[in-house]
Amino acid sequence: MDINLFVNITSRAWALPILAQLHAGTPGRQAPLLAATGAGRTAFAQSMDHLINLGLLERNPGYGHPLRPEFRLTQIGVPAAKLASQINGVSQDEDQDLLRRSWTLPVLATLHRPRHFIEIKRDLPPISDRALSQSLKTMEARHWIHRHIDEHMRPPRSQYSAVSTGSKLSEVTAAAVAFVS
Repeated sequence: MDINLFVNITSRAWALPILAQLHAGTPGRQAPLLAATGAGRTAFAQSMDHLINLGLLERNPGYGHPLRPEFRLTQIGVPAAKLASQINGVSQDEDQDLLRRSWTLPVLATLHRPRHFIEIKRDLPPISDRALSQSLKTMEARHWIHRHIDEHMRPPRSQYSAVSTGSKLSEVTAAAVAFVS
C-alpha cells in the first residue's frame, strides 16, 4: 500500500476500525458495523463516505433496501482491511483513542528503524512540523516511542524509535506500506 493512501485512510478516525470489522466478517450494513466499532452515526457516515471515495468500499449491487444498503470491500480494500485487522490484533482497547488520531499510524510506519525528525517528515510529505511534533510528543507520553538526544552532534539532534506497543504497530505498518522516494 502506498504511504499516501495509508495517510488518507487514517485521516478519518473510524476508517480503520470499520475496515477491521469488515475483514473480521461483520456484515457490511450500518447497524452491525456501528455496534461493532462503537462509532457515532455522523462520524461513522463520514468515514464510510471517505472509504467509498478512496475506492476501498462499494455498495453491494442488487442487495439490501435503498435506505439500508450493504457495503463490501473492493479489490483494493481487501489488503487495507487485512492491515487494519493486523493493527487491531496488536493493539489493546485502551490504545484505540491514540490509533484514531490522524498521524499516529503513518508516523509509526516510518519508525521501523530509529529516525530523526527531518527523516520522518521527509517520508510523510503532507505533515506539518507542528502535527509531527504533537504526534511524537503524544506517543512519547504513552511510551510508544523513545526520544534519544544525540548531544555529540552540533546542534544536538533528537532521534526517535518505536518501543513497546509502538514497536509492534510499527512492524505491522512498515511491512505493508511503501514509501515514495
